[in-house]
Amino acid sequence: MFIYIDNYGFNLISNFFTMLLSRHFFILFTIFLSISSFAQKKDSFTKKGDFSIGEIIELPSNILNEKRTLNIYLPHNYDKNKSKTYPVIYLLDGSADEDFIHVAGAVQFLSFSWINILPETIVVGIGNVDRKRDFTYPSGNEIDQRELPTQGHSGKFIQFIEKELQPFINQRYRTASVKTLIGQSLGGLLATEILFKHSHLFDNYLIVSPSLWWDDEKLQKSTPISHKSHKNVYIAVGTEGKVMERVAKDLYKHLKSDARDNVTLHFEFLKNKTHGDTLHQAVYNALELIFGSEKKK
Repeated sequence: MFIYIDNYGFNLISNFFTMLLSRHFFILFTIFLSISSFAQKKDSFTKKGDFSIGEIIELPSNILNEKRTLNIYLPHNYDKNKSKTYPVIYLLDGSADEDFIHVAGAVQFLSFSWINILPETIVVGIGNVDRKRDFTYPSGNEIDQRELPTQGHSGKFIQFIEKELQPFINQRYRTASVKTLIGQSLGGLLATEILFKHSHLFDNYLIVSPSLWWDDEKLQKSTPISHKSHKNVYIAVGTEGKVMERVAKDLYKHLKSDARDNVTLHFEFLKNKTHGDTLHQAVYNALELIFGSEKKK
């Protein structure tokens, strides 16, 4: 079949294809420019390195028969003044994906020269392997035993802190004598056990939302050992239910009734906080209370 197209029809068809090609060309050209622009932007920066606030150490433990990860925050000027020594904060639940980063940030902020509440301080975050195992002493409660089957080995973990961890930190870093322990939840239970039975290990105890319901609350009903040196003890709890709130308050009352001249006690009820977010505010408040008051003396 033969189709006749006159000049007018030919021009229409020609103009149509020209317009179509022009539109496609414009779209392709726009895409090309976008890709080129993106490529230029992508290549316009320079990576200067990875951001680091300290060191990650893997410490073999003969007592625990395993390797433990330590996250170490070092003050900004640590390498500049080789004669200066630094207090040390030991942080339970100190893994990178737990409490290490935000606690190290609070320590850095409070030690800024224009804030000057806290002296420049080393933070040792103790990474977890099995916190239910390490932070609990053996419980006679059947529910505790059933729900936490690996429980009951805090004695070994405390030995690790005293015999291996603290000596290693003192040997590797320029440490001052002041040591602080931070523990929350089961970590607060362990911090309380250390305060009651091995108080010489630390000078300051930050006990937050402690799980003192453990073993039918027997730990806090016991009598703490005598303290040969002054201790600062800060206890805090949020809106965390009747049991958690009561055992924290009972711990404060128990220590207060002990009435020792060489213990300074603080208690805070953080009503706007819950078990999940009490720690950060508590740490900030505690460090301000303890070290701020020390500065005023």
